[in-house]
Amino acid sequence: MTFQQKLDAIVEQQNSLLCIGLDSELARIPAHLQNKLNPQFTFNKAIIDATHDLVAAYKPNSAFYEARGVEGITELKMTSDYIREKYPDIALILDAKRADIGSTNEGYVKYAFDWLGADAITLHPYLGKEALKPFLDRKDKGCIILCRTSNPGAGEYQDLKLDSGNQAIELYQRVAKNVANDWNYNGNCGLVVGATYPEELTIVRRIVGEMPIIIPGIGAQGGDIEKTVKA
Repeated sequence: MTFQQKLDAIVEQQNSLLCIGLDSELARIPAHLQNKLNPQFTFNKAIIDATHDLVAAYKPNSAFYEARGVEGITELKMTSDYIREKYPDIALILDAKRADIGSTNEGYVKYAFDWLGADAITLHPYLGKEALKPFLDRKDKGCIILCRTSNPGAGEYQDLKLDSGNQAIELYQRVAKNVANDWNYNGNCGLVVGATYPEELTIVRRIVGEMPIIIPGIGAQGGDIEKTVKA
């Protein structure tokens, strides 16, 4: 089963488009867990067990685990294994925002897909399609490309105007067009577009059709869920 097939199946099964981020920063999880064995995994497990009938995907952010070194990476692995073993129908998306060239990407592919067992990974587009081929060529796995991110400074590069025939388009729109029309040759691509930019989200959805879009930014970052769903 490919990532897209798995995603389609769980969305229908759960009647849900919800992706829960497991961004378990040690200093911000409940105090009574912080000094226990495997605190991040214990926190994640509680969230997963409480929400497994409500979600289409879980998305651990690798940074919060890498920050703790061996212990954190071990707990990320434990979290990934738990999702795959206990709730195998739910998609597991590694939020790692990787991108490099050649053998470096081969290493990231093996880490994310073969060791952690993730169904998909978030990726930077800046190095272009050629550099990301080790990810794109994995037909069974999802490649979620950053397009219009949720942070306040996203427009510094993403809103740059580019000449495109008779009209100028912004860089994030070119990313969306390239991913939809050229990079998605295995039908395994998606995009990241922040809920904090509903107008841009409307434009991206129009460009990419039914392609999956991860939409972070609801809640603490101020994204409006009603505007997001309409977009």
